[in-house]
This record gives sequence, C-alpha cells and structure tokens, in this order.
Amino acid sequence: MRKPVLVAGLGRFGGAVAHTLERMGHEVLGADTDPRLVQDFAGELTKVVEADCTDIGTLQQLGVADFEAAVVAIGSDIEASVLTVLALSDLGITNIWAKATNDKHARILERTGATHVVFPEQRMGERVARLLNERLLDFISFGDEFAIARLKAPDPIVGLPLITSECRKKFDVTVVGVKREGENFIHAVPDTIIFADDELVVSGRIADIEKFSAI
Repeated sequence: MRKPVLVAGLGRFGGAVAHTLERMGHEVLGADTDPRLVQDFAGELTKVVEADCTDIGTLQQLGVADFEAAVVAIGSDIEASVLTVLALSDLGITNIWAKATNDKHARILERTGATHVVFPEQRMGERVARLLNERLLDFISFGDEFAIARLKAPDPIVGLPLITSECRKKFDVTVVGVKREGENFIHAVPDTIIFADDELVVSGRIADIEKFSAI
C-alpha cells in the first residue's frame, strides 16, 4: 500500500478522486459532513468518516498529520474549502490539492496553503468544446499550454509520408503515432504514410493542435 491520502469532500469530484486513488493502491481516508455520502462510500474506501475537516483538532484525531497528501474536494462551500486547506497547512501537509470554483477562490486557496489548485468544471467545459470539433477524438492539456491529442487525419496530409507533409515545420505539431483500423497502434516515423481513415496521436501547443485539426 502507498502512503495514505485524505479526500475531504465526497461529491462527484472527490468521490472520483477517492475511487481512483484506491485502485492505484493508496490508503484513502474519505471525509464528509453529509452522512448520506459517508454511508454511500462505506466499504468502498480504506476508511470513511463523517467529520468537519475545517477543524484542526478533528484532523489531528484522524491522524492526518502523518498523511502523504490531501485533496480538498469541497467546491460549493468556499469558506469550508479555504478553512480546510488552512487547517491542513497548519498541520504541516505539504502536498495539498484543492478544487476551486473561480479565480478568486483559487488565489485564496493558494495563499492559505494549497500547493495545487484545479478547476474540474472549467477543464471539462474546455474539453467538451474542443471535442465538438469532428476531427478531435480525445484531448489532454497540460498547464503550460502543451497538449496531446488524438484526431482524424486532416485531408491535406492524407496519402503523404510524414517527411513530405512536414507537420512539425508547417503546423508546429509532432505526429507521435498512428492508429489504423484493424491494426495495432504504431509509432510514427518519417516514412509513415497517412491514410484517410487513420487516427493520429499528436503533440504540441494547444492552439497549434486546434489549427492542425481544422485544416
């Protein structure tokens, strides 16, 4: 088992994080003030408690000071979210992930001790908007405007080897691999010829990938 992680808030976001951490081999302490959610997660996580995580005394009783990390998945109650991050910071937890609902909330979380702030609703909204593009099939973005995407091969490069289409030079994207119907994924090389129904895995800046998928 990996070191234990606290997940404070067992709504949709927190619940998904907790379940994934369990599958990855972490001990997970799930905490929420809603007895219904606590009951729903009983037996699914290492331990689930009905507790107010804004109280440092409660966190100490739960042994959270010895935890590797904590996830504050409280989104709707901003005060509770901030106070929980503050209490965890005061306990000396140095790896605190917190869910934010807006930029102001995020700044407060960072100033009170959150080491990582995430915007799950915003990220999902951006993801859905990009996937509405018929050619984009999947999209993973990173914090520095870099992304990896899976997309249908754009018409201008169909029938050409990659060395001829010059995707990196012309479009500032790198074709990492190709998935052909009925065949296994292959790593792209300069001589790889792109067919009309190919799915490409490409990397590059988000704006460049969006342009490339639209050509």
